Amino acid sequence: MARSLHSKKEVEEALRYAEGQGWRVEVRGGHAWGRIYCPYNDEECRCGEFCITSVWSTPKNPGNHARALRRVVDNCTMHRKLFEADDGAKE
Repeated sequence: MARSLHSKKEVEEALRYAEGQGWRVEVRGGHAWGRIYCPYNDEECRCGEFCITSVWSTPKNPGNHARALRRVVDNCTMHRKLFEADDGAKE
């Protein structure tokens, strides 16, 4: 079953970016629209157990919230290690 779309265009684009990087998007009810979960689930992640970030349903500034979500995905510790290892292998 496909997940529901976020109402803010910029945030939806950031969620699709995260999904493209392997992150899982879970839609929830309540205070937040949902959460995104790191695919690596590694102890060395900066969040302790694994990377989890909340996705707000009505952010004050959707563009800033979307950039923050992309930043979380791009700065994931395991993702960066794997990316750096790939760059080293190509050289």
